[in-house]
Amino acid sequence: MNRSQCVIGMIALCSLGSLVITRAQNQKNPPQPMGFFVTSAGPGKGADLGGLAGADQHCQKLASAAGAGGRTWRAYLSTSASGGQAAVNARDRIGQGPWYNAKGARIAQNLSDLHGDTIEAARLGNNISKATALTEKGEPVSGFGDKPNQHDMLTGSQTDGKAFTDSADHTCQNWTSGGAGTAQVGHHDRTGGGNTSWNSTHPSRGCSQENLVSTGGAGLFYCFAH
Repeated sequence: MNRSQCVIGMIALCSLGSLVITRAQNQKNPPQPMGFFVTSAGPGKGADLGGLAGADQHCQKLASAAGAGGRTWRAYLSTSASGGQAAVNARDRIGQGPWYNAKGARIAQNLSDLHGDTIEAARLGNNISKATALTEKGEPVSGFGDKPNQHDMLTGSQTDGKAFTDSADHTCQNWTSGGAGTAQVGHHDRTGGGNTSWNSTHPSRGCSQENLVSTGGAGLFYCFAH
């Protein structure tokens, strides 16, 4: 065997070794199942989602269509105290994590990581951005500077993931109004409006589909696997 053949043989052995190592790593760290997505479309009635139950059903329907219906899905939405019913915090509805998007990128390890509950978690921040806040289909959502801009995500929440405690309407009558009221929204792309919060940036102009669109939304919201 001449020198050239030896070199070629060594290269082949190295390539084979790299392939074996890569396969072993993939087997050791298999892709994580999707546990987070932005709805590719809303129900179509503005912020009237049929209440929390209707919103959860929409998440489950979209997840099932994407092949992830084997998990329990919840909408990231808060509601206000009303009619003798206590307020509901969005953060209390979505389990403990971790959550990964449709491409396998980790969004957050746990609730503290997601909401920046500690100084360290707040400093590091979660991994929600325009590049990672994908739909259940693994597709990006239009954001600030795009046409149309659809970065407004319905949440009805404060930055800590909890419901508001004042008397104002932050949830379009607990997600049953497609007309009167307002909804607190966040920006999935973390830009625009002088506030980079993913879950609590500003109130909507109203609750109709037209009003949601006029401020940079489309009636979209976050879904998490519980």
